[in-house]
Amino acid sequence: MTKTRIITLFNQSGGVAKTTLTHNLGYHLAANKHRVLLVDMDPQASLTNFLGVDPEELEKTVYNAIIDEEPLFVYPEKIQGMALAPTNINLSAAELLLPAATAREYRLHEALAPIRDDYDFILIDCPPSLGILSILSLTAATHILIPIQCQFKSFLGTDLLLDTVARVKKKLNKGLQIAGFIPTMLDSRTAQETRTLQAVEEQLSQIGTIYPPIPKSIAFADASERRMPLGMYDKKHPAVKILNKIAKELDKLKVESSG
Repeated sequence: MTKTRIITLFNQSGGVAKTTLTHNLGYHLAANKHRVLLVDMDPQASLTNFLGVDPEELEKTVYNAIIDEEPLFVYPEKIQGMALAPTNINLSAAELLLPAATAREYRLHEALAPIRDDYDFILIDCPPSLGILSILSLTAATHILIPIQCQFKSFLGTDLLLDTVARVKKKLNKGLQIAGFIPTMLDSRTAQETRTLQAVEEQLSQIGTIYPPIPKSIAFADASERRMPLGMYDKKHPAVKILNKIAKELDKLKVESSG
């Protein structure tokens, strides 16, 4: 059985730092000598952009694997030590094209199957929705990692998210495990965000690991603008140690049989 950890970063809420986390955790896993593939399943292609690849210039993307059932296109050069399966806006057509497809939920799972053993970690960046692309990503995963912004409204959406995960686990992917929750964009000076963090720690720790919170910082946006992970842009930033610590925790994850 494969030992590859396929981790889908998922939250149906937008703006929770999902793509930033995918990029940064992938970078730290690669820096810790792991073979890492990032898969961009969000038609907005932010992850593809963050890695310095122009989505509009790509002739092949994840779309070709999902819709046309071609071998998954992996960008020919490693970027910051990582491999990338890029995407572009074409993937947004999947919502229209896949409903009638046979075994549509397994399309990403099948695309990854021939190459999964080439990597120690495959990180999948989902779109911020409960649509078909997120379902494909959860069906392909061994684990789900859930970023939660330290805002009350983000915390409120967790029940719906966990309900979706439970349905996928029951019907499509019995081996799916919750790797845990990462509180993001924490401004510890505000009472509301501190209370939300406390609620996350108290109410969700029975369901999965609560990783150390990622502080709110403009440095993340600055690093993304430079097409870099924070660890390359500003090695001494306090969040870099936190990200590396989370990456080391992810290395302890085990793959369950989906049988």
